Amino acid sequence: MTVDSLRCQDLERALALEWLETNGRGGYASGTVAGANTRRYHALLLVARHPPVDRVVLVNHLEEWVEAGDHAFPLSTNLYRGAVHPDGYRYCEGFSADPWPTWRYAAYGMQVERELFCPHGRDMVVVRWRLVGQGSSGVLLRVRPMLSCRDYHANHHENADLHNHAAIEEGRVTWQPYVSLPAVHAFHNGHYQHGPDWYRDVQYRTEQERGLDPIEDWWSPGEWAFSLMPGSAAELVLSTENLLSLDVGQLMTQERRRREGRLQAVPTGDRLTRRLWAATDAYLVKRGDRQTVIAGYPWFTDWGRDSFVALPGLCLVTGRYDMARQVIEAFAAQISQGMVPNRFPDRGEPPDYNTIDASLWFVHAVGRYLHYSRDLTGVRHIAWPAIKQILEGYRRGTRFGIRMDDDGMIMSAADGAQLTWMDVKIGDWAVTPRQGKPVEVQALWVRALAVARELALQFSEPDYAAQCLHDRLRAIESFRARFWYQTGGYLFDVVDGQTGDDASLRPNQIYALTLDDQLVSAPHARQILQLIKERLLTPVGLRTLAPEDIRFRSCYRGTVTERDAAYHQGTVWPFLLGAFVTAWVKTYGARASVRSEARGFLDGLLFHLDEVCLGQVSEIFDGQKPHDARGCCAQAWSVAEPLRALIEDIGTAHEKELATG
Repeated sequence: MTVDSLRCQDLERALALEWLETNGRGGYASGTVAGANTRRYHALLLVARHPPVDRVVLVNHLEEWVEAGDHAFPLSTNLYRGAVHPDGYRYCEGFSADPWPTWRYAAYGMQVERELFCPHGRDMVVVRWRLVGQGSSGVLLRVRPMLSCRDYHANHHENADLHNHAAIEEGRVTWQPYVSLPAVHAFHNGHYQHGPDWYRDVQYRTEQERGLDPIEDWWSPGEWAFSLMPGSAAELVLSTENLLSLDVGQLMTQERRRREGRLQAVPTGDRLTRRLWAATDAYLVKRGDRQTVIAGYPWFTDWGRDSFVALPGLCLVTGRYDMARQVIEAFAAQISQGMVPNRFPDRGEPPDYNTIDASLWFVHAVGRYLHYSRDLTGVRHIAWPAIKQILEGYRRGTRFGIRMDDDGMIMSAADGAQLTWMDVKIGDWAVTPRQGKPVEVQALWVRALAVARELALQFSEPDYAAQCLHDRLRAIESFRARFWYQTGGYLFDVVDGQTGDDASLRPNQIYALTLDDQLVSAPHARQILQLIKERLLTPVGLRTLAPEDIRFRSCYRGTVTERDAAYHQGTVWPFLLGAFVTAWVKTYGARASVRSEARGFLDGLLFHLDEVCLGQVSEIFDGQKPHDARGCCAQAWSVAEPLRALIEDIGTAHEKELATG
């Protein structure tokens, strides 16, 4: 993950390339290769006060200048309303994201390396500068921090309530602009001079493109002067931790070893697999004393559906069984009326229970966890009571009219409620109405009954196992009788909806092929896959609606309303590639040639890893070429599902074929 000088010094290109450093607690540092912040979410020190939620931006940016004799040049870049200042990107000779973001700048015979990282498990960011190259003599490095101390969804503006003072000690300075927010402790080996000032009208161009307020004011408390000599380093650590001392060298060594260690278990040399494997680390974070899954950066927290769709790729194929168990345990403790939380709000309020499928994804994930870990004791203790609560809740009926119908299939009957993953609602307008019996929900229900039957037999509960088998067979029979759309040659997206059966060509039917072998016949499965390949498949994911549909939206951009209206109406989602690859291999067989063909469906992601957020996969893409990336620049299931398919379904077939020519 390297960027050469031509791209670093091309402002538009360098602004479009983002980097992300996460801390395992819901906090992170992020920005652009150019150095300028283009999102309100870009920051150096962004922490979760109640991990992984209640996130606040404390330190936004550093302004940096190098001086030697009569010469001076900036390292930093800022975008203001109508201006770019300073223009440090012009002096950038290269950028690397491995093992963490590192820039190299050069001018007037001086070369400076700048690197930063977030130590895992700490609310902290480390920034370090070194003179590099031959013949460099000492220089002066001036660094001025920019603070806002605000909610990460908000913007900050100049005000009279901010506290201007600083607590200055040898090697440390502390600011607390607002008493309601954490103090910022800065540990350094330079000389700090307090001199508060405001930097006004910073412009976030990405927020402007998203139809949001793009202007912010930053408060700058003072400036450091570092004497930068060959063989030494200027060091700055920003943290909410009130420490007596810090050893930056030790922090760097520990973090480097941790990152190197996570790649040692990758079972293949396939480049895409290795890079996706490395990317998984960003999404596993703490919730209390357990693990959870961040759905995406920069703005999502932990969502039930996303967590359990992503769990096999994040934790199981990567061997993190203990983390998988903790995620299962964390959500099992929150089950209510047979429902897994859909979302934990940002500020720690009670979770939202407004999804028809998250609970069923939970059951599927438990089944996969048992397959990998063989932890029958853990499943019995942690997950089995939760699974029985879920199944009984769906059988009896729970929130939003979610219940098992007389035909054995699962339905929802709440007017206007958006309960599947296609969940956008604008006012009273349900953009993708799917009340009734959605196709993937039936596949998940049948799968959940199979998991429950297997567990009931393991736990010597034959009557419960028999009930699950009975319900499963009835649901399969009903599915096969109702869901085949003969005219189109594919599955209905929803049956028994408010306006009847929905024949929209969407990707949700893929799960009827992947989750259970009894739902779709082999000839029908081949017909479905060929149709999806022709009309929904793109190099970076599956479209959510066929292009010839009158409701198809080719681009996801504009105002919030315009973007929401396109979210599931043609927009491409890369996480769906995982299920598509699985269905392809299951349907056409696991021969090396089939797996190699399936591997080709993922090739576009390898290029994308170097296009937006370096080393990560975006949430969504436009429905038509050139399929520009949109939404979150780093999404858990966009990484996890392709990785799962690469390891579970493709394995080493692609490598072997390459090796033999």
